[in-house]
Amino acid sequence: CRQRMDVGTRSTVSRIPLLTSRAGPRDEEWVERLKEEYQALIRYVEINKEQDNDWFKLEAANKLGTRWQGKCWYIHNYLKYEFDLQFEIPVTYPTTAIEMQLPELEGKTPKMYRGGKICLTVHFKPLWAKNVPHFGIAHGLALGLGPWLAAEIPQLIEKGLVTPVQQ
Repeated sequence: CRQRMDVGTRSTVSRIPLLTSRAGPRDEEWVERLKEEYQALIRYVEINKEQDNDWFKLEAANKLGTRWQGKCWYIHNYLKYEFDLQFEIPVTYPTTAIEMQLPELEGKTPKMYRGGKICLTVHFKPLWAKNVPHFGIAHGLALGLGPWLAAEIPQLIEKGLVTPVQQ
């Protein structure tokens, strides 16, 4: 996967802090892992803002930090396409990667599973597996969702399956 990653993505990902805690949501040390997740997410947002590449908003949907929700967007031909984003932290996290969902795109592309979960099995999941416990939510966004949006959304636009946000 390293050869497929463009220089800009590699540079961005190299600046996202690596996580050290192996704790999952059922472990006592989960709070420590969650702190690391927030630190990495904050840094990733800062990097994106520095590069004028702000493309998502995300927050924990519960106090435990096991459910997340927000928005992600993709700019194509100066038009903004925005989507709801949600995911749950698997019980076996960080060994198991998160499965990001874009519910309103369910059924619009074959690279998606039931419930609007984006397909990341071929490229992202092996990379995640090699980097346990160092990868977290921010890495999932940078190496999973971001490239998926770049590959899939232009095709959905071309087919007329998504419409831009009214501005």
